[in-house]
Amino acid sequence: MLTTPTRQIVLDTETTGMNKLGVHYEGHRIIEIGAVEVINRRLTGRNFHMYLKPDRLVDPEAFGIHGISDEFLADKPTFAEIADEFLEYIRGGELVIHNANFDIGFMDYEFGMLGRNIPKTETFCKITDSLFMARKLFPGKRNSLDALSDRYLIDNSKRTLHGALLDSEILAEVYLMMTGGQTLMKFSHEGEQNTGADGLDIQPIMRPASGLRVLLASDEELVAHESRLDLVQKKGGSCLWRPAPPATE
Repeated sequence: MLTTPTRQIVLDTETTGMNKLGVHYEGHRIIEIGAVEVINRRLTGRNFHMYLKPDRLVDPEAFGIHGISDEFLADKPTFAEIADEFLEYIRGGELVIHNANFDIGFMDYEFGMLGRNIPKTETFCKITDSLFMARKLFPGKRNSLDALSDRYLIDNSKRTLHGALLDSEILAEVYLMMTGGQTLMKFSHEGEQNTGADGLDIQPIMRPASGLRVLLASDEELVAHESRLDLVQKKGGSCLWRPAPPATE
């Protein structure tokens, strides 16, 4: 018997900030969208990742969380320029978001500003809040993404700052652990077949037998990287990617 594949989009956004009083998204903008596609509890590798020019300044408090600067966003596309591609990517899927009200509020705000009568996201996507799920599973405990990663022994050592795509990848593992007790995130080798938590056979995702190529950064890219770290250090006062200078007597 054929079954309809379950398509989930694990999604996260970063923004220019948020309002502590009133509507949290009013006057602020999305500056990064990161999403990973999961079909039948498997990563497909079909990700969506965009940095966006907000046409306003990033709040210093928000910069301290995600490290995305105004200068970095200056040459990026606007939300209006990528809206159709984003809509096509998420339409009809189940959106899995940690603290979904925050991200969906921003998404609907951005769609509304386009003036195209785009309906609310909940009308064309199912929305699942993984934070709400975690609070039911672990009442009275910390249920941040970091706390859940620790609880499920998921490596989040690369998460020195918030980043939408990395957070989505980590959340995908957390969500699969919360819902099935196991994760089938690893891509299969040719000829392998796995069975999901619901008993359905999962077809392997094929990959070249030659493996992945390793590309080293060019001199120009290394210079650009150091320039970026200079900016982070200037605005944040420190840079986690650079070792602290040795103590002097």
